[in-house]
Amino acid sequence: MNTLGRWIRNILIFFFVSTIGMVVALKYIPVYFTPLMFIRCTEQICRGESPRLKHEWVPLNKISPNAPQAVMASEDNLFLDHNGFDIDQILQARKEAQQGKRERGASTISQQTAKNVFLWPGSSRASKWVRKGFEVYFTVLIEKIWGKQRIMEVYLNSIEMGDGIYGIEAVSQTNFDRPASDITKKQAALVATTLPNPLNRDSAHPTKWMNKRSNKIIDLMGKVKRFPYPEDNEDK
Repeated sequence: MNTLGRWIRNILIFFFVSTIGMVVALKYIPVYFTPLMFIRCTEQICRGESPRLKHEWVPLNKISPNAPQAVMASEDNLFLDHNGFDIDQILQARKEAQQGKRERGASTISQQTAKNVFLWPGSSRASKWVRKGFEVYFTVLIEKIWGKQRIMEVYLNSIEMGDGIYGIEAVSQTNFDRPASDITKKQAALVATTLPNPLNRDSAHPTKWMNKRSNKIIDLMGKVKRFPYPEDNEDK
């Protein structure tokens, strides 16, 4: 094997060992900081503002069952059934784009979690496709290594839910003055309505459209498959 071949081999070995090791570690270690949190804080500093970062990790059994039920109803109805990818939704979104309709995302909760924890937001087409490739890779890893409960726990704890607000505990305390363990169906549904655009939608001050959308989410919460909770939170 020539020198170039050895370099490529060593780089690939390092990549797979380090990324798989990181995913294994984060199955047990709370995710306290994500690339998006760093980027947002940097943007705020560059604008001459003080960095805003409200985030508090809480275990899944300290989060009301209303929260995972609401995000599944809003973001990913088949979260408990698919292997990380909703192929039907991906194909439908592609078909709509080819027909000239507004481009929409078809990412599952698993994909969003992989992107949020391990990757960076990108705007250029080249960056987008490179990121998508890594997103697929990390989505497969977390589905195999973490499982659904851990994916949901990380998702609810790390996703952006407002300006400088990350995770269900922070948004519950900030917007509703209560811990995530006590968040109601309506409040969880309102948070879910913000997720596609959390910087322009405020669950503390919902618009008429947000209230209408949240009512639809509440209806769907009773129709999607029930999220399997840890035993000590089973009856809450």
